[in-house]
Amino acid sequence: MKPAASPASPLVDAASLKAALAHSPIALLDASFDLADTSAGERAWAQGHVPGAQYAHLERDLSGPKAALGPGFTGRHPLPARAAFAATVGRWGIAPAQCVVAMDRQGGPYAARLWWLLRWLGHSRVWVLDGGVDAWLAVGGTLTTDVPAVTARPPYPLHPRTMPTVSADTLQRMLGRVRLVDARAPERFRGDVEPLDSVAGHIPGALNRLFKDNLDTGGTFKPREQLAREFAALLGRAVSQEVVHQCGSGVTACHNLLAMEAAGMPGARLYPGSWSEWSADPARPVARGG
Repeated sequence: MKPAASPASPLVDAASLKAALAHSPIALLDASFDLADTSAGERAWAQGHVPGAQYAHLERDLSGPKAALGPGFTGRHPLPARAAFAATVGRWGIAPAQCVVAMDRQGGPYAARLWWLLRWLGHSRVWVLDGGVDAWLAVGGTLTTDVPAVTARPPYPLHPRTMPTVSADTLQRMLGRVRLVDARAPERFRGDVEPLDSVAGHIPGALNRLFKDNLDTGGTFKPREQLAREFAALLGRAVSQEVVHQCGSGVTACHNLLAMEAAGMPGARLYPGSWSEWSADPARPVARGG
């Protein structure tokens, strides 16, 4: 399968995917989700999904167990253990050489989390469907309620990590020496409101880029050149390796990581615990305002 944007793009457009499915075995994963209704994505998948798409649940499949609030709390959606996620990928029937396409119905944040996790596991042949299920329908694709028949495989072999992360303690030591980008909505970033976590505000020194700013008015990612210009304006002279992405719980930050890679700017790091972990420790500094 060849993505439409460029050979190195992590995105594939719906027309290219539709054409590729006619002659290529591609594993499809639908990660649609709603933080306010954690069963909504799975219900939507059951009511109609791209033929062959399995469902990937953010909390069951794409996150590890959540600790109680306190010293061991690592956020609302901590990363799964690599061995546990390798077993999940095996159950999906995915082998190292297989092409995988992730999608959702929310503009890509949950598909981006799945893309990032597969890359973190060492799987390189993974793309995100640009525009998600809506884009599939727009090119004449159909939906089905049939549950795909999948032959489970052993756990995916663990390869060296290719997607770097940073811990809360390391990030705190690095404040002022990295470009930290927060993918939350501006009102949450400023601390005007906080619907999900106990403390409002942001990590000192963070810059704000709402993940939805990566999309055009049609719900697909902006062109490569436009994304590159916008991130360059945000980050200044910082190179990708000096950039750390975070959000509320390490999910929508992956959308900004995906967008940077689509812009030809790979190599940035993820702070998985994000604001939900950071703000749970009263000893960590908090900033408010723009």
